[in-house]
Amino acid sequence: MKHPGTPAPTPDQTPDKTKASHAARTTEPASGGARSSRRRTHVQIEDDNADAGMPGPRKAGRSRKGGKDVKRDTPARAETSQPASSPQEEDAFPQGAPTSRASHAPHPAGGSMLTFVVQPEQAGERVDRYVSAQSGTLSRSRVKGLIESGHLQCGAKQITEPAESVRAGMELVLHIPPATPAVPQGEAVPFEIFYEDDDLIVLNKPAGLVVHPAPGNETGTLVNGLIAHCGESLKGIGGERRPGIVHRLDKDTSGLMVAAKTEKAHLALSDDFAARRIDRAYLAFCWGCPNPAEGDYEGDIGRDKRDRKRMTITTHGGKWALTHYRTLQAFEMGAALVTCKLATGRTHQIRVHFSANGHPLIGDPVYLRRVPAAAKLLTPEGRAAALDFPRQALHATRLGFTHPRTGEALLFEAPMPEDMQALGEALGMTPLKKAV
Repeated sequence: MKHPGTPAPTPDQTPDKTKASHAARTTEPASGGARSSRRRTHVQIEDDNADAGMPGPRKAGRSRKGGKDVKRDTPARAETSQPASSPQEEDAFPQGAPTSRASHAPHPAGGSMLTFVVQPEQAGERVDRYVSAQSGTLSRSRVKGLIESGHLQCGAKQITEPAESVRAGMELVLHIPPATPAVPQGEAVPFEIFYEDDDLIVLNKPAGLVVHPAPGNETGTLVNGLIAHCGESLKGIGGERRPGIVHRLDKDTSGLMVAAKTEKAHLALSDDFAARRIDRAYLAFCWGCPNPAEGDYEGDIGRDKRDRKRMTITTHGGKWALTHYRTLQAFEMGAALVTCKLATGRTHQIRVHFSANGHPLIGDPVYLRRVPAAAKLLTPEGRAAALDFPRQALHATRLGFTHPRTGEALLFEAPMPEDMQALGEALGMTPLKKAV
């Protein structure tokens, strides 16, 4: 099915990139394209953000003028065996090796079992914090819930108080029950469709919409909306929990995404993301003005050991990341509008790189912890708008790729959303001649 008003890709069309921008339409349940009989053998999930890592530390947050050829990543060597994660934990990638003795095994009652032996230097730490840090995959809130539910033991004693302190030599056994995640169902979730055919759908995700079900967001996600729009044929494409999804955007990042409607398209698009054959560009408002005005931010990115919701620049256990940036407009040296292109796709990559280099994104609830000194350089109107902006000012404005069936080069551009447009006007933004 073609989206109305969208030129149909044909095999004999020249490979010149075709721009497409269409008015929003209400998404309603409909029958999707036929499911391919080809079995998927590899899944690569990205977000504005996640693919294979490259070993070897680099200088954190390094900025350099101009761009250079990007080396292809190779998976980093694992330093320790990792516990099998439940579907709830499948996006929690451990960074670094546990410092205490830990082992993993199946549990007789089902699920898995983690065993820890507390080392002398770890004595006195809260048990929930200790288990979370040493597991490498479990968040502290998840561990706290398991402890309060009676899933942690020390010998014959059941530990139910997360604040209890650990002692040297303690052998702790944590039972992780088997997860029984629900298969996502179709729901009426509105989103803007830019292009659609029997193989794929290109859409403009609004800020505030979660891409796929996860703990705390089991319904009302983009996946639920895609199932309702495409029909039952979408279910299982690339996996039961994330049908059709080949890459992600953070909940409060707006912009363009592509989803697959067949197994063949899912495999081809996932491979293109993994091989970095996808053309992606973002618009962002940041505090202060990057110096130089154009260049690269480079640094290994890993999960923050003190706060699992944050990623950080690290010299140990991270994955190499490279962001090309260019300043489009500066506002009294207090803020800037920048365009960013991803050479890699790590979790929170743009947000982490700009924060690490002293220019956190305006409105970022995770990487902006205090009012920046640059705020005083803005006009009163601009300062108020920037300080009150409710999300990270980040928008995926361009997406280009090769159609997995026809071989046609497709290019889509989504203009800056209304909330970012209003922010820009308050800052003194002039009309953009060419965004990216």
